[in-house]
Amino acid sequence: MVNGSQIRAARAWLNLSREDLSRDSHVAVRTIATIESGQSVTPRTLADIERALKARGIDFIFENGRAAGIRGPSE
Repeated sequence: MVNGSQIRAARAWLNLSREDLSRDSHVAVRTIATIESGQSVTPRTLADIERALKARGIDFIFENGRAAGIRGPSE
């Protein structure tokens, strides 16, 4: 599952505000801030955010079952 660091990096890559991601994922801005600060949320919430970022071309990288980074959309 994605983590706060990956979400923060993906937002930066795409130049998205938390409000933009909130609109795309239907997750509250405050919840996005909570995730990005390293706190836990439900798997469904993370899946909603992951889906929204993947729709914008972000690939999430995992190594040995752990979050390892992101890959941005090809240009």
